[in-house]
Amino acid sequence: MASLQLPELGERLTAESGWSVGVASLRGVGDSPGTFSIPGWKDDLTTVMNALLGERDHLALAGFGLGGALALRVAVEDERVRGVATLATASDLTDFCGDPSEFARACERAGVVGPEEINDSGQLARDVVGLDPLAAAALLPPRRLLFVHGSNDPIAPEQSARALVQAAGGHAELRIIQGAGHWLRADPRMFATLLGWLDRQH
Repeated sequence: MASLQLPELGERLTAESGWSVGVASLRGVGDSPGTFSIPGWKDDLTTVMNALLGERDHLALAGFGLGGALALRVAVEDERVRGVATLATASDLTDFCGDPSEFARACERAGVVGPEEINDSGQLARDVVGLDPLAAAALLPPRRLLFVHGSNDPIAPEQSARALVQAAGGHAELRIIQGAGHWLRADPRMFATLLGWLDRQH
């Protein structure tokens, strides 16, 4: 259901920020065909970026949860990304994944992978952990960074945001949304924060 909110969010950002905004449900998510994998998600995001750039030479990325970690890593590998905003992104993906076998089963229950894709559950988890948000955040300054977290997020606690800012050497904006949990997509304070960050990049 979360992916269904993204087109509306993208339309609002386009209307209010003046940016050209693209949104995507990466493979295995929502109605997108295929199955979840970090290499596949990287390829998908790069395809979206190429389509958005056209004759432009730069863009900014924003991602929720694991999508934020993906955005940080792709930005490290692609200098066309001049800024990254993460929203409710865990700084430690080892804790996020937990036991690799259980993580793979959780992915299967969520419908993003099938039983035939989780024969090597260890690789699935290793690819996620390999995004390493802290290491990516350390490599991105002086590009613009924004870390947004809810103060009551049980999955990516407030400490995650502060750890990411610290990894970036303090060269990042931090916003803690009081009383918010993990699902920030519908929170108007998240939208206002992201909109303001985009405005400051013009």
